[in-house]
Amino acid sequence: MKFVTNLSNNPYYNLAFEEYLFKNLPDEEEYVFLWINSPAIIVGKNQNTIEEINQQFVHDKDIKVVRRVTGGGAVYHDFGNLNFSIIKNIEGKEKIDFSVINIPILKALEKFGIDAQLSGRNDLTVEGKKISGIAQSLHKRKVLNHGTILYDTDLSVLSQALNVKQDKIESKGVKSVKSRVTNIKPYMKKNIDIMEFKEILLKYIFDYLNEPFEEYKLSDEHLENIDRLCKNKYNTWEWNYGQSPDFNWKNYKRYPSGSIDIRLEIKSGIITNVKIYGDFFATKDVSELEELLKNNQYEKSKIAKTISEIEISDYLGNISTDDFLELLFN
Repeated sequence: MKFVTNLSNNPYYNLAFEEYLFKNLPDEEEYVFLWINSPAIIVGKNQNTIEEINQQFVHDKDIKVVRRVTGGGAVYHDFGNLNFSIIKNIEGKEKIDFSVINIPILKALEKFGIDAQLSGRNDLTVEGKKISGIAQSLHKRKVLNHGTILYDTDLSVLSQALNVKQDKIESKGVKSVKSRVTNIKPYMKKNIDIMEFKEILLKYIFDYLNEPFEEYKLSDEHLENIDRLCKNKYNTWEWNYGQSPDFNWKNYKRYPSGSIDIRLEIKSGIITNVKIYGDFFATKDVSELEELLKNNQYEKSKIAKTISEIEISDYLGNISTDDFLELLFN
């Protein structure tokens, strides 16, 4: 096995980096790399992005949202979270197996004095609390196994960023399983920062494997291809939101001028149908507003731009544009 260095904190770039290495590095080698994202929510390949995030909170805190190529649930990353990626050859095996491939991580944590266990389907836990979620993907004869390690993450932000109002959404997507989580820093024998933890953990992994501590150097061509993948895929709305399963959105609220009940059908992140009901009084036909909303991306800034040149109160009574956007997204 060889290690690959990635010092980027850009979540779009880092997910592109990971996929490119997974699918393009020579098959005769196996690889491991550790990386840290700036605040981001990373959603599973099969998830409905809108369902997994607290949209207003994510927007206000400028938390990036990125889809990955592996399944499983949504996770929160920040500068206190260390991610590990292991790319291995699978010798014809077709089933996803979390037990054997993550032993080097468990053994490396053990050398820090942390008694971590593989729990349930794909979690690492300490004293019954989750410190890591692991996911895998298969490509040809290789497996990508990656996971988080909650070292010193802001757990209050984690809980708010993934605090979704589930009763307002009917979806065919995969819902995240909410678990009790904890950081491992309080369990450490020595008080070290995450960068030092990262360096030592990597060496402990190779100590357990009893293999030379050898780096695989990426070429300029590799780096150019990663940049291209980041730009054309991971930094696009189409991948991060448009890949979501079809779902329906509904919301209801009573205002002094009357009640409004809104229903949206959304396919691949695009609003395909709109119905607005209520006992409000309006000067213009609400069907005009419904048609205006159709065929737009279900994204707050895009909808805000679409309705910026009309008076919402003409269609829905005495409410503001902000009131209407809240109905659509909160």
